Amino acid sequence: MDANGKTLGRLATVVASVLKGKTKPIYTKHVDTGDFVIVVNAEKIHLTGKKLDQKIYYSHSGFPGGLKSITAGKLLKTKPEDVLKKAVEGMLPKTRLGKQMLGKLKVYAGDTHPHSAQQPVEMKL
Repeated sequence: MDANGKTLGRLATVVASVLKGKTKPIYTKHVDTGDFVIVVNAEKIHLTGKKLDQKIYYSHSGFPGGLKSITAGKLLKTKPEDVLKKAVEGMLPKTRLGKQMLGKLKVYAGDTHPHSAQQPVEMKL
């Protein structure tokens, strides 16, 4: 999938449903029937409204005072892959199955990827 000019949430819902396998007739919620998804041009993804300045991603180290925060705009400049990964991760199950599904998501900031040997088929949003 090409993320160039796409809205973050709308792209993430499509990616999450493909990772879950909901686009297939053999979908079963307790079985991983989804496909691998390759997303390119993650640095050109679009956020609506004031989300670049106001949306904050938090992480905690587990130690006292270990709360870290970063805005979506800064994260999009430094690690654009993480913005889409975090959005898709929130839409997947919070179980071992969800972690397995998230492992099948490959996100790249630029327009090239090293998976040409697998002959990926481009999906339209």
